[in-house]
Amino acid sequence: MTVRDDVIAGVEDVLDADWSVRKGTVIPETDDVVLKNGAVRVDATYFYADLADSSTLGHQVDAEIAGRVIRAYLNAASRILRNYGGAIRSFDGDRVMAIYIGKSKNTDAARAALALNWAVDFVLAPALKTKWPDLRDVWTTKHGVGIDTGEALLVRGGVRDNNDLVSIGSAPNVAAKLSALRCADLHITDRVHDRLAESSKISSDGSESRWKTHDRIEVGGVNHRVYWSNYGWKP
Repeated sequence: MTVRDDVIAGVEDVLDADWSVRKGTVIPETDDVVLKNGAVRVDATYFYADLADSSTLGHQVDAEIAGRVIRAYLNAASRILRNYGGAIRSFDGDRVMAIYIGKSKNTDAARAALALNWAVDFVLAPALKTKWPDLRDVWTTKHGVGIDTGEALLVRGGVRDNNDLVSIGSAPNVAAKLSALRCADLHITDRVHDRLAESSKISSDGSESRWKTHDRIEVGGVNHRVYWSNYGWKP
């Protein structure tokens, strides 16, 4: 069989296979989902964290330094995501994605976002300034987090021995888009904000809201009401 025949057969197999969908009460690992036609439906909150302007970092800074900066950010993000109950399911360059489920999934994800903001402002940025003082001349330590909640379908994309989980649905798509916004550090939809515990909505001294209303943002032809924040939360 030629590669052309293999591609044609592979596409037909995927399109013709009937889904075998089950409801998920935990976030599956890749091997928990059947490659041929398996799918897990979850009610989940999606969290994307993205280091800002990594293109400038990659072009203007030595590759080994840029690599350390990106790894340091992903290291901090991963530790915080796991601490607040997130299941990390994807890394893509300078971006990490985690999934939260359960009754407190929105509050857990929001607290992780606030904690990561603290880590960027009070741990990562000062450490980079000390180690490479000239770095700030070409690049500023910034990041973005996007969070949305809703039903999603987890499937395996790829071929045997080369595949990974893929999340399909509005929530993962919107969260990914929000993480790329640069008008503030953190963005969450009203679906997340309306389900937050009060302690995650109000500043520690009770004087103001941690989250401000944003203009409606269009993703995929749908307008979403979004809240933003530059607050931090010391974990």
